[in-house]
Amino acid sequence: MIIVRMVVGSDHGTCWNERFTGFSGHVRSMPEVVTELYKVIEARGPDTVSFLQGQLTQDLRRLNAETRLFAAWCNPKGRVIVTIRLAAIDDDVALVVPVNMVEYILEKMSLYRFRAKVEFIVTDRVARNFIESDYDDHDKLIQAGIPYIDVTNTESFTPHMLNLDKLDAISFTKGCYTGQEIVARTEHRGRTKRRLMRYESDSSDVAAGANVTNDDQVVGQVVNVSGRSLLAVTLVESHATRLKVNETSISPTGLPYSI
Repeated sequence: MIIVRMVVGSDHGTCWNERFTGFSGHVRSMPEVVTELYKVIEARGPDTVSFLQGQLTQDLRRLNAETRLFAAWCNPKGRVIVTIRLAAIDDDVALVVPVNMVEYILEKMSLYRFRAKVEFIVTDRVARNFIESDYDDHDKLIQAGIPYIDVTNTESFTPHMLNLDKLDAISFTKGCYTGQEIVARTEHRGRTKRRLMRYESDSSDVAAGANVTNDDQVVGQVVNVSGRSLLAVTLVESHATRLKVNETSISPTGLPYSI
């Protein structure tokens, strides 16, 4: 077992947006080829739930031994830093996170001025034991219309752009968390101009982060790619249109849920 311990805490009555320093200066490289997409971080301690309530979009009070929850961690501007799967381990919480985000998550959590008693331990538990089958490889994620946010696309999109409101990854009733003001404002506005859509490309040359264009106008950005299948955040008004990434055409193939 690989163990990284941090004792951290929180001011339970405060949104901590001003304390978060963001992801500036981090090199967004392509992920390494690994056999597992995820690593498991265990959050332990009596204040685990209250601490995570102030950080994640999901309501941790919904978590129990039978549930698996999807969530995001946002920056103060409401941009998604990373997508996370949550599971219960007895009285602890498993955070199933992209492998290449583990060190960053631990480092940034440690920057807060802390009072709560919560400890984070990086383990060698098998991540697939804590996630649904739709989440265990890039192609399945894309076919299910589920975004995977890691170092290649961190802090590029809001939760609504990624359809996280349609994927039961956001609580609009639990109260304050980092980025909550922006997320709530978007929800109350009732319309999001750009949203995630699934596409099939004419070649396998498309890369995450590339611009999507329509008649030379930038209408979005590629989020995830697996072979010729991809997810991209694009203007909703162009969701039925054949678009381009550089010189490669991409065609919308729809999503298995309504947006």
